[in-house]
Amino acid sequence: MNDLRTPSELLLREQMHERQQNLQTIAAQLKTELIGIDDVIDRVIGAVRAWYVMPQLITRPVIVCLWGLTGTGKTQLTRRLAQLLGFYDRFVEVQMDGFSQNSGNYGASTISGTLESAGLVEGVPGILVLDEFQRYRTVSSRGEDSKVERYQDVWALLSDGKLPPALSELHNMERKLADAHYEAEREGEDDEEERRKKQKLRYKIDAWDAQALKRSLKLAEPLIEIMQWSNDYIHQLLVKFRESQQSWETDYSKLLVFVCGNLDEMYTETASRVEDCDTDADIFHRLTSRLSLIDVKRALAERFKPEQIARLGNHHVIYPSFSRATYEQLIAATVRNYVQGIADNCGLHFVIGSDVLAQIYQNAVFPTQGTRPLFSSVHTILSSSLVDAALWALEQGAQAGQSLQVHMAPDAAELVVQMQLPLHEAAGGQVHSQRFAVPLDLNRIKQRTSADFRALLAVHEAGHGLVYALLFGRAPQELKINIATFEGGYNSFTELQATSRRNKLDMVCVGLAGRAAERHVFGEAACTTGAEQDIRQATADAARYLRHLGFGDRLSRTDVADESGENMNTEVEPTNTAIEALLQAQMLRAQQLLVQHNDLLVSMTEVLMREGLITPAAMVALCAAQGQRVALTAAKGGDGPEPKLVLEPYASMLAAHTQGAA
Repeated sequence: MNDLRTPSELLLREQMHERQQNLQTIAAQLKTELIGIDDVIDRVIGAVRAWYVMPQLITRPVIVCLWGLTGTGKTQLTRRLAQLLGFYDRFVEVQMDGFSQNSGNYGASTISGTLESAGLVEGVPGILVLDEFQRYRTVSSRGEDSKVERYQDVWALLSDGKLPPALSELHNMERKLADAHYEAEREGEDDEEERRKKQKLRYKIDAWDAQALKRSLKLAEPLIEIMQWSNDYIHQLLVKFRESQQSWETDYSKLLVFVCGNLDEMYTETASRVEDCDTDADIFHRLTSRLSLIDVKRALAERFKPEQIARLGNHHVIYPSFSRATYEQLIAATVRNYVQGIADNCGLHFVIGSDVLAQIYQNAVFPTQGTRPLFSSVHTILSSSLVDAALWALEQGAQAGQSLQVHMAPDAAELVVQMQLPLHEAAGGQVHSQRFAVPLDLNRIKQRTSADFRALLAVHEAGHGLVYALLFGRAPQELKINIATFEGGYNSFTELQATSRRNKLDMVCVGLAGRAAERHVFGEAACTTGAEQDIRQATADAARYLRHLGFGDRLSRTDVADESGENMNTEVEPTNTAIEALLQAQMLRAQQLLVQHNDLLVSMTEVLMREGLITPAAMVALCAAQGQRVALTAAKGGDGPEPKLVLEPYASMLAAHTQGAA
């Protein structure tokens, strides 16, 4: 059967197939270079597919929004994608800053001027990156309009890609032409020598005005030629331009626009914890993996007007924070490149042990700050020690191409470098080793040197963790005493999607269990001030339980009214006694649980004293050894979004109720 398609149709089909294959190759390449964001890359490639494969179908800009914490590779992805697509000469990156003072340079203060000065041709596909977009807020933190002085035409661009000319520049040009005619009429008043000088002038307008004229009227002529045009000719061009409908708008509808930024309002549980180097990266990863389009819209509403949010469209790609596995891959790749650089320069190949990589993770990863602290830390930790090790090895007679094993000393304060000299050397092939100091600052901060303080922290945190496991049937996500973020230890627990009355009481009990453990092990007189925040939180939870949630004897909302029109029960005093009684009852309950499971408390304390932490899997094993069944909440390896728990069997309870009614 004959193919009835025309040659142009066959050519278009071939081009589409080639571009589709090219996109697949680019996606694979990006995944090898940018570790840990495979899902993000797939979503971005899917978003740009129509724009790249069939650009003739695009009638308005394709907008892809990339939101994530700092250091997760948003800008890097857009730059590398543009390069691999062959668009690096049609690629413009704008740092959005709506609060900067207008410099007076049109090209620097408008998007259209920026695109024009970058050489982007209207009607032709190009890539624009609007980076740090969260800084361009048009709504203040108090909900008021914010004054924005730069890039005010960005919203018109995002709407349909059509930008009007700079009318202010046209008005300025017309005013200057009028001034020129005014001066021309008075040339007769000049002396003859002055008139001859003006007639000899080759250029009629300066370069600044020529550039403005070229940009506004979309002229192709070079500046030198435009500067020689007469005032009458320029006036004719202005009149012709105003009468032309086709040339009035600048068409950037074929653009691919990446809007990139950090929406801290969306990452409320993580973004502000910049100093946190103790929380497991998998916990942050699971928390941020469950963010959705609704979270993006809610966060944008804190910074932009509704009509502006609508112009950003619905294609929002959310970067989760990196998982532990991703950080480990990044560390391995960074160290590998570092070692290769040393080998290229001096011929020695360092083989870095897994124990060294583990210590780099412990001392370089701040989960909410992405890759930047990690890269700098790898350099700080390895640079000096490996250079010293290379000099030592060469002095010992090491040959080019020789491998040296690098491990961590038992005290985790030095690197142990080992090498074996050839048999023909005087050393007879013996293994030589040398130690080199390595700066692992977080190790020093985390290590609690006082045995008494470690014992106190271990008992306190074990109390929290044990009571949580007993009441909720789940292992804590984290239980640590060796931390650097603050002076103490901590537990972290899985968030509940629905909190029952029973769950709320149980959390009050868990919050008081640290003080209960201190009292149980050390006695009343030895209890410390370390429970101050626990008691504050437990009191707040108990007050909310009675005053806001209606779980006590009173059903009414009890609070302090701020406005005259608020309708609530303002008798706060009667609930104070009930709050104290609830706290006393839960403190007693926590103590009874700890006494009942004292052997398990002791086992947990011993592990904390020895290891500094209890992993969820270790917690499950400890409880099982004492006959207590405790479940793991998170998926193995930290994959997938953070699960929210519903502990009450509401579905089976409904089924039983329905069956009973039937």
